[in-house]
Amino acid sequence: MAQLNPNAIAFTGLANEYCQAVENAREYEQGDFVRTMLKLLPRLYITASDLTIDDVDEFDAYIDPALEEDYYDSVRRSMEEVFGEEDIYLEVFEEDMKFSDTPVSASISEGLADIFQVLYNYLATVRDTTDETVKLALVSVRDDFKSYWSSTLCNVLRALNAIAVRE
Repeated sequence: MAQLNPNAIAFTGLANEYCQAVENAREYEQGDFVRTMLKLLPRLYITASDLTIDDVDEFDAYIDPALEEDYYDSVRRSMEEVFGEEDIYLEVFEEDMKFSDTPVSASISEGLADIFQVLYNYLATVRDTTDETVKLALVSVRDDFKSYWSSTLCNVLRALNAIAVRE
């Protein structure tokens, strides 16, 4: 793997830990899985928001999709089963909410699967590759974090917290 700063190494390790937990969701009881996600998600948020990458042309940053749709659906369905009826929550930060008379709902399992997709693709890209490719993948995952999966992470974290405090 490329020479990375400590935060990039921590991010890669956390991404791997998150993907393993999500892939093995069926093996968890709901409470254990919720606690695992509540420990991983804040750490992922902190490391992703602090990613700095030197000496790379950021305009070339792109990650090829590696996650197949069937596997994504399988992972999402596994988590949906773990959460059961608590998988759906009201989304208050949805842009459409401003113009709607009805609540907008979201799915914890879908949010976690969306994050999984980004991190899975990142890990598949950086496995056994050049320093330049690793740096470009880090730039891409950081940009994706800023533009969309950071808010997904925060929204899902809020929903997971609501489950945890009811236990």
